[in-house]
Amino acid sequence: MESIQEKIRLPEITSRPPKGVNKEDLANKLAFLTHYLQTRDNGAASYFRKEAEEFLREFISEDMDIETAFDSVADDFTNIPFPAPEHPTFKFIDLFAGIGGFRMAFQNLGGKCVFTSEWSDSSKMTYAANFGEVPFGDITKIHESLIPDHNILLAGFPCQPFSIAGVSKKTSLGREHGFKDETQGTLFFDVARIIEHKRPQAFLLENVKNLVSHDKKRTFTIIRETLKELGYNLHCQIIDGKHFVPQHRERIFIVGFDEKVYNRDEDFQFPILPKPSSVLEDILLNDVPDKYTLTDNLWTYLQNYAQKHKEKGNGFGFGLAARDGIARTLSARYYKDGSEILIPQEPGQNPRRLTPRECARLQGFPDDFKIVVADTSAYKQFGNSVVRPLVEAIGENIVNIITKK
Repeated sequence: MESIQEKIRLPEITSRPPKGVNKEDLANKLAFLTHYLQTRDNGAASYFRKEAEEFLREFISEDMDIETAFDSVADDFTNIPFPAPEHPTFKFIDLFAGIGGFRMAFQNLGGKCVFTSEWSDSSKMTYAANFGEVPFGDITKIHESLIPDHNILLAGFPCQPFSIAGVSKKTSLGREHGFKDETQGTLFFDVARIIEHKRPQAFLLENVKNLVSHDKKRTFTIIRETLKELGYNLHCQIIDGKHFVPQHRERIFIVGFDEKVYNRDEDFQFPILPKPSSVLEDILLNDVPDKYTLTDNLWTYLQNYAQKHKEKGNGFGFGLAARDGIARTLSARYYKDGSEILIPQEPGQNPRRLTPRECARLQGFPDDFKIVVADTSAYKQFGNSVVRPLVEAIGENIVNIITKK
């Protein structure tokens, strides 16, 4: 008889579900099962137990004890590269989780992740392979009451414009509008509603530097005012990842602490940034397959494109990176032509792209982080991720305050 382990496989089952099985429905069931297995030893398990049991019973005989069934599949999802600490000191949730840069950082600081959400199927595969947990999907479809209690909320939410239509009219009528009206329809609204309902002691949000100036600064103003309205004291700073990895990568970080808990007296400081010390050579592989070298046609195109814009006085063009320097910002579009970070090679050779493993290193991921998707998806995933050691440095100062309290 086919074993449970053979019937339920990650990440293959999420990319190639059995015939006649709805992919989204299967991913959601796997999210309940894996979340339950990852939280089986703490109070968060009650949020996932019912659905996890119903799903598992589809694969076992009627007379098989359910706890035995859970035990039989536990190793598949807990024997992973990056397990949670055995004795966690706080709980956190991971929203817009990507491939788990936030999770890795806060697990390293002693935290236990009790809920995660990510919409991308390929990112779910990478996340599951490394953390043994399939993230839940579209956060807009998840009610905040279904999320376990936690100390810290983490989110690298997308940047979207806010509509302020109707606000002035409501104000003139003497009505309260608040964040539910100003942010409805944006993904930040989902972060705000979860914060309002679950009241974490603290949160850490991350976004591109341009969030601050986006939509004539209205977007960032609404975000700040919304979080203050929810009763959180804010600390914001733009930080460049070059202090931790050989990459120029500026991001805005927003840290908030519950005013009812800390009375605006949490004494939080962003970390003192170390002097940049690593260079691109430090993350490069010694033996790189020929497929990463640009073809003659692509290299000619990129040079002509750069020359055309140079003549027009524009700065557009490829980035030939110095091995003893730092790279430009790695973006999700890197899979297209790799033009923002090209590695020079021997004289007479065209430059090459970074490999996915080098992209992982450029974001501060260790070499035992599993890359289980094709190169195109891997480039997108690492381009959308965070500089893990930078997040960990910020997180350490948050955790010090949380655990003292």
